[in-house]
Amino acid sequence: MRDHVEFLRQFRDRFKTTGAVAPSSRFLAAAMTRPFAERSRPARVLEIGPGTGAVTRHIVNQMGPQDRLDLVELNETFAANLARKLEEEPGFRAVAERTNLHQCRLEDFRDDAPYEFIISGLPLNNFAADSVSDIFDTYFRLLAPGGVLSYFEYMYVRPLRRLVARGPERHRLTQLDQVMQPYVSKRRFRRNWVFANVPPAWVQHLKQSEATDNQPIIATELIDRGPAA
Repeated sequence: MRDHVEFLRQFRDRFKTTGAVAPSSRFLAAAMTRPFAERSRPARVLEIGPGTGAVTRHIVNQMGPQDRLDLVELNETFAANLARKLEEEPGFRAVAERTNLHQCRLEDFRDDAPYEFIISGLPLNNFAADSVSDIFDTYFRLLAPGGVLSYFEYMYVRPLRRLVARGPERHRLTQLDQVMQPYVSKRRFRRNWVFANVPPAWVQHLKQSEATDNQPIIATELIDRGPAA
């Protein structure tokens, strides 16, 4: 209940970067972490935008003694809450020595080794298309060859919003599709539908290519496009 109250407060105060009215359900968290749970060897995992830790809890419960976890959270209130969990809650404390918490933007995060799994809770539909393009470039820069990116979107929110939006907002939503769809069509290997969540969501699982010289996917449709009428 404490996490739900804090999440609602942050949604009210910072809708653009919180993007949800409640923490992820256990069903959504299970879908987000499924590729990590199915791994056959130790791994480095990066969670982006963990919020109050609903998905993090599933990650830490699945971590083995050689797994490593990094958490990137911009919101200082959520970051402080996660720090408290790592100090006080038994499940989190068990992996605290193998977990690093970073309060920063994803684009500013740097590490010296790639990740086999990236799990993102960022509210991508709230961001400008250029920001989402930078975020996806960062996802795949940080992923190891063959690594998996898992992120969620609320079902049909973007197409429904685009139907009723006008002017700059419709243009922004169209640009989001142009940024994200090339990654989805080229990289997706699984999608989970999660109806037991508020709102219902689907989880996209995208895979980095096995080659080490991955080039970013360019959304060429964004070039020289003016605002929609």
